[in-house]
Amino acid sequence: MPKISTRGIEMPASPIRKLAPLSDSAKARGLKVYHLNIGQPDVKTPEIALNAIRNIDRKILEYSPSDGNRSYREKLVRYYSRYNINVGCDDIIVTTGGSEAVLFAFMACLNPGDEIIVPEPSYANYMAFAISAGAVIRSVPSSIDKGFALPPVEEFEKLINERTRGILICNPNNPTGYLYSRSEMNKIRDLIKRYDLYLFSDEVYREFIYTGSPYVSALHLVGIEENVVLIDSVSKRYSECGIRIGTLITRNKELRKTVMKFCQARLSPPLLGQIVAEASLDVSEEYMRETYDKYLESRNFLIDSLNKIPGVYSPIPMGAFYTIASLPVDDADDFCAWCLSDFEYEGQTIFMAPASGFYITPGLGKNEVRIAYVLNKEDLANAMIVLEKALEAYSK
Repeated sequence: MPKISTRGIEMPASPIRKLAPLSDSAKARGLKVYHLNIGQPDVKTPEIALNAIRNIDRKILEYSPSDGNRSYREKLVRYYSRYNINVGCDDIIVTTGGSEAVLFAFMACLNPGDEIIVPEPSYANYMAFAISAGAVIRSVPSSIDKGFALPPVEEFEKLINERTRGILICNPNNPTGYLYSRSEMNKIRDLIKRYDLYLFSDEVYREFIYTGSPYVSALHLVGIEENVVLIDSVSKRYSECGIRIGTLITRNKELRKTVMKFCQARLSPPLLGQIVAEASLDVSEEYMRETYDKYLESRNFLIDSLNKIPGVYSPIPMGAFYTIASLPVDDADDFCAWCLSDFEYEGQTIFMAPASGFYITPGLGKNEVRIAYVLNKEDLANAMIVLEKALEAYSK
């Protein structure tokens, strides 16, 4: 039998989706499964976006330019300016989701064997994209006991060597909900400048910040303008995960030229997705406020509920719509699988993402889970009851 590639063998299974077959089996047995595992909002996609699909009047669904439709990129310039992110149309490349933006950034900036430094826990697919590019992720662990605050910059500096090419952050963070302060961002900036590294900054959750602290974009940082690669997506902002539209933004002209080679090789980003995303930029402030208020209420309810369950602890996330919680179990992977395969409470069970899959260092996060608080409040309340009952049954 022909051999599988080393890259394929090293590619990790998604902690978000790897238990999906058990979930499917639970549903086939007639159980109601509460999906806390995935950041798929149950917020309705804006009507203005849905109407853009309904009202398409084209004779041909053609290729778009490899860097995306200019009309969409021009509207994005105005969108980013609202956050004091001052970029031009030509600084923006439209990608097939934020995932492709990360992958193309790695392919354009990293050689096989090059290293990037990432605070952990981190979005699980970063590891997959690094493996695809032949790169190596070096991690700096953060701690649930400290609310997943950015580790001291000295810990980053210890990992820098001749193969280091960049630092990757997600702000606000998936999976922890942590929001980096201006002081922390400035420390990262100084390190990027001192060693002339790339700063890859995933900022897809900027709309969802629940504290009085300001949102500090990597593109706000002075002195590293040529070093920053910003990753963005409309998936969570407008509840449009399925249209697969993201952006890669950089002021580095040489890097943009290189990324465009990969864009041209895949021809173009999705035409229909761009039509929807462009229409969504005209969404009402009321829609965004209602979405924000929903997640804020859900966050407050979830964290309060989790911390009332004996042995469970979650810090308060400051942004996005995820939290990492520690559970009174030895193996969260086993517990999450057991919830789907062997447990039910009044015809219900829960699907959570084991947090070990969001860590690079083996052994970390063994008793932790990532929970996405994107369900409606009634479902979220029921899910918390089911979780408490599951932990009681599991301990016996």
